Formats: sequence, C-alpha cells, structure tokens
Amino acid sequence: MAYTYGNAQNAAERIKEISGVNPLKCMKCGKCSATCPAFNEMDIKPHQFVTYVQNGDIEALAQSKSLWKCLSCFACVERCPRDVKPGKLIDAARQLVVRERGQNYLTADEIPELLDEETPQQLLVSAFRRYRR
Repeated sequence: MAYTYGNAQNAAERIKEISGVNPLKCMKCGKCSATCPAFNEMDIKPHQFVTYVQNGDIEALAQSKSLWKCLSCFACVERCPRDVKPGKLIDAARQLVVRERGQNYLTADEIPELLDEETPQQLLVSAFRRYRR
C-alpha cells in the first residue's frame, strides 16, 4: 500500500492528534511490550511502535502485521509508567490506514465472513466494547 498522506511526518502528526498521545514521553523501558498478550504475534512490538511514530516511519507501520494483531486490550496503556498509551497510537494508525484505503466501518452483518479460526476472541470482545453504540 502506498501511503499518500503527503509525507510521513504529516501522517505521524495525524496519529498523535487522533490518539491524543505524546510519544516523546516514552523512555523505552519495554514494559508495554512485556505486558502485551499478542507480543509473540507482532513484528513491531508496542514500544517499537512508539519509536516508529516518533521517527515518522508510518509506511512501515501501515505494512506491519502488528497493526492488526494488536488486541486493543490496552494492557500496554495500563502498564506504561509515562502514560504514553501505545495502544491508542496503534488504534489511531489503524484509523488512518482504513481511511487511506477508502473503507468505512463494518456493519455487524459483514463481520462473520471476515473471521477466521485464529482470530483471538479477546480481540472481538475488545472491539465490540470500544465501538458499540
């Protein structure tokens, strides 16, 4: 996917704006990654994700499987001693990627056909909890 938000810094600023997070507060302690239940499935770990946003490397984030492997459980948010909230950065990056692809939110009827047997149930519960109306 070609990332077309003008430039990577602009996309990084949009991620910061949507998430309300200041990634510069991160001290790279790795507690967020140590707490992450999806750690083994991720190619970019939560603490690394923060660094990618800091550096404006948004194309790599958009291409990573971590963007979609994150369970949105926010264990990383709870564990962070500096209140950086990596999970919120990941969620904001997901929103930008979805918008870039010109997609809309799914309806409840569309979800079952997209599921596979390896989708963690925690991911589904977390998504319903966060996006229910």
